[in-house]
Amino acid sequence: MTNVIKNSIPNTVTCLNLFSGCIACVMAFEAKYELALLFIILSAIFDFFDGLLARTLNAHSIIGKDLDSLADDVSFGVAPSLIVFSLFKEMYYPASMEFIAPYLPYAAFLISVFSALRLAKFNNDTRQTSSFVGLPVPANALFWGSLVAGAHDLLVSENCHPVYLFILVCLFSWLLVSEIPMFSLKFKNLSWADNKVSFIFLIICIPFLVFLGISSFAAIIVWYILLSLFTRKSK
Repeated sequence: MTNVIKNSIPNTVTCLNLFSGCIACVMAFEAKYELALLFIILSAIFDFFDGLLARTLNAHSIIGKDLDSLADDVSFGVAPSLIVFSLFKEMYYPASMEFIAPYLPYAAFLISVFSALRLAKFNNDTRQTSSFVGLPVPANALFWGSLVAGAHDLLVSENCHPVYLFILVCLFSWLLVSEIPMFSLKFKNLSWADNKVSFIFLIICIPFLVFLGISSFAAIIVWYILLSLFTRKSK
C-alpha cells in the first residue's frame, strides 16, 4: 500500500498541473488574462515538482511521461493559444483587414500545435537530458501570459497592428521546434565556472522583476532566448 501511494504522488501532481491548466484555459477564453497567467504559473510549479518528486521517490510510472506531455500541452499550449485568441478578438482592425478579422484569431492555435510537436520532440530527443533544443513550452506560455496581461492596453490600441501579433505567433511557434540550443537552469553545484550562464541569467532577471511587474516574465523569456543565442555563437 505504501508503494502504491508513493508511486501515485508524481502523477497526482501532474494531474494538478492539468487541472490548473484547464482553469487557465477558461480564464483565457473569458479574457481574464491576469488570472490565466496566475494559473499558468501554478501549472509551471506543478510541472517542476512532478519530475522532481518522481526522481526523488524513484516513482517513475509507465503512464507518467505521456500524462506529463498531455498536461503540458493543455497548460502551456492550449492556454496561451486561448489567451492570444481572445486578444485577437479584442484588437483594433483597420478597414483594410475587416474581412479577415473573424478568421485571424484562429491563427493563435498554431501555438498549441507547435507546443505538441515540441513536447513529442522532447520526449524522443536524447540531446535534451541536461539542456534544451528549442524553446521549452512553459517558457513560451509564460511569455504570452505575461505579455498580454501586462501590455493589454497597448496591444488592443490602434498602435498595435494585428499583423504584428500574427508574426510574433509564427516566430514563437518556430522557436518551439527550432534547433537552437537553450540552456537549462538545473544546478549540479554552486560553482560559478560550471553555472556561469545560469548565474548571469538570474542576476539580470532581478531588475526585470523589480521594475516591469506582470510584464517581467515576457522580458525574462526574451532575455533567456537572447542569452541562449549569444552563448551558442560564443562556443
